[in-house]
Amino acid sequence: MLGICTRTMLQVGMMRPWGLVKSFHLVKPVSVRLVTGSYLTQQEGLPSLPLPSLQQTCEHYLATVEPIVEVDELKRTKELVVEFQKPGGVGEILQRCLERREYSTENWLTDIFVQHEYLYERKPVVIYTNVATFYPRMDFRDKQGQMRCAAKTIVGVLNLKAMIDNDTLPVDYMRGKPLCMKQYYQFLSSCRIPGPERDSMVYHANSSSSPKHITVVHNSEFFVLDVYNSDGTPLTVDQLFIQLQRICKASLQTNMEPVGILTTQDRDSWNKTYINFIKDDTNKESVSAIESSIFTLCLDGPVPQVSDEMYSISAAKQMLHGGGSQWNSGNRWFDKPLQFIVGEDGTCGGNFSHVIADGIVWFSVADYVAEQMKKLEMMKAPMVPLPMPRKLPFNISPEIKKAIEDAKQSMDILCQDLDMRVAVFDHFGKNVLKTHKMSPDAFVQIALQLAYYRMYNRCAVVHEAATLRKFRLGRTAAIFPTSSASAAFVKAFDDPQKQSSVKADLLEKAVKVHRSLTNMATSGQSLDHLICLKAQAVEQQIPMPDIFTDTSFSKLLDFNLSTSQVTSKTRCIPITCTELQNGYDLSYIIHNDDIVFFVTAFNSCRETNAAHLIQTLEDAMLDMRTLLEHIL
Repeated sequence: MLGICTRTMLQVGMMRPWGLVKSFHLVKPVSVRLVTGSYLTQQEGLPSLPLPSLQQTCEHYLATVEPIVEVDELKRTKELVVEFQKPGGVGEILQRCLERREYSTENWLTDIFVQHEYLYERKPVVIYTNVATFYPRMDFRDKQGQMRCAAKTIVGVLNLKAMIDNDTLPVDYMRGKPLCMKQYYQFLSSCRIPGPERDSMVYHANSSSSPKHITVVHNSEFFVLDVYNSDGTPLTVDQLFIQLQRICKASLQTNMEPVGILTTQDRDSWNKTYINFIKDDTNKESVSAIESSIFTLCLDGPVPQVSDEMYSISAAKQMLHGGGSQWNSGNRWFDKPLQFIVGEDGTCGGNFSHVIADGIVWFSVADYVAEQMKKLEMMKAPMVPLPMPRKLPFNISPEIKKAIEDAKQSMDILCQDLDMRVAVFDHFGKNVLKTHKMSPDAFVQIALQLAYYRMYNRCAVVHEAATLRKFRLGRTAAIFPTSSASAAFVKAFDDPQKQSSVKADLLEKAVKVHRSLTNMATSGQSLDHLICLKAQAVEQQIPMPDIFTDTSFSKLLDFNLSTSQVTSKTRCIPITCTELQNGYDLSYIIHNDDIVFFVTAFNSCRETNAAHLIQTLEDAMLDMRTLLEHIL
């Protein structure tokens, strides 16, 4: 069989764990470049997101569900789509609702997207909503090194804040087109607030007295650290180092109540706890200080020592959820959009809110801070007396004590259930794929579908995130990469009766269709439109149309694979998690000569296995490359 031949020829074993990468170099991202520009001028010049026609979206919908549903299901769906599109019918009524939104708002999609994708979500933000990243391991293994790194991190963020405040932040460009920069202006001094049924966001950066402090967490104790001198200049690295020393000396106990772990609760539980918690004036004032702070810095305590091969998994756990209640999950405030995390063992990275910004923005922020940290040096501090950082007090009632214990238990169960894998596919990267005139992203997506088909003998329902930032206030669009063309390819690939030339032709068609789907999504022609039509039915209290209660619609949104490609100049690792109990989440970075994968699934689901998916994906990519070389 072709796959056996491939793996014999290339002498392949398992993909290399990320912890084994010995050297790291700055890699210039291909998809994004930065140029200086004015935010306001930039925003005014961006086009508005177009609203697709009802007919176009319905045709797109039928083409998308065709390879993932049964013949009788497709027949039923076609009938429902005809009914939905009838002149004067419910489809046109809902379309007019969106047309009014298009006329009255800057972006008809974004607010619906944020509300329904995130703020109405009742699962915990940790793991399910927040994303994370970690840098290549730093060269320190002690408390002094941790504080030096943390001080440089603070200055890096403050330098970014200065560009935002002064409107000198370089503008992101993608393929020659400027991108919306709004997301950069929202993540500092903001916070998510739990609410009944729906959460909300608060923004303090543009208030009359813009916050001048950050929150520092050490041993689960929270501190307010003023990061500006009385003359408005930011503290230096050396000054911050001194202040962080003071914080660590003032929080030596490791048995304090970890109030931060309350933010790991499901949102309904956290809303009830939050209301009860801030009834106490002391707690209310302390929580307010956290919520208004520029960002949160987490100084983590020791973590279990692991082998080099397992380091990447250990680092990912610390960044995504803190490792559980016995480690650092209470050393966080997960409602803060921006949390930088520095451990004593050289682990450094961040935890970020998807409500505020998309992965491409967070990785740009992480890259900038990392580059700043390389440039900053410790200097002799000026002889200026600095105020003592203020420890935030909390009054813990019996009810809050019980909520903390419940949150610990739930967090530990969730952490133990999460199956995480990081691997480097180092056989080839985008350079080889481009020699075969293959879109690197399309190649990976088709290989992923082939891997899934080999594992489960059925076509995967795949979701891939694409950016809409070339439009004003644009966020992300959904690509559904499984197509009739990709289904034909994965079904034919292991068929010994099919000639290699036929398989190669099917691959070329599948890649071409994927590129077309990507272009449609990034141009605003995605099935998010259909999902928003459903949201309008709910908002307008219109009886739910049958098209949205149909089996095909449910299957479309029941992703087996949720995927996203990101870029990073500093080789940060993307850490995202599947929202569905029976699915996978896969993030990847395609470098010139390798591809980094991060996969999550849940151990409690017997059908999923992240390690098996990675190995099968590796095999699929190697087999596909052999096919391409065979026909040359």
